[in-house]
Amino acid sequence: MSKITITHQRNKCIGCNYCVEFAPDRWVMSKRDGKATLVGGVNKKGFYSTKVSPIELDENIKAAEACPVKIIKVKEF
Repeated sequence: MSKITITHQRNKCIGCNYCVEFAPDRWVMSKRDGKATLVGGVNKKGFYSTKVSPIELDENIKAAEACPVKIIKVKEF
C-alpha cells in the first residue's frame, strides 16, 4: 500500500479556502489569522506536513491543483 504525504507552506497562504472545499476532512480555515491549516500537520521550518491514507489522495490532489499560490504538495510513495 502506498503512503501519501501532504506538505503545506502555511506562511504563504492567502486564505482562498479552496483546499477546505475540496478536502474538508484534512483542511480547516484558522479563525485567528484566516489561513488554511493542515489537520495533523507538523511544522518543520515553516513547512507543515502529515502522512495520510491513500483514500485521501484524490481530494487532496484537487486541493493542491486548485491552490492559486501552489503551496500544497501531495506526494505518493
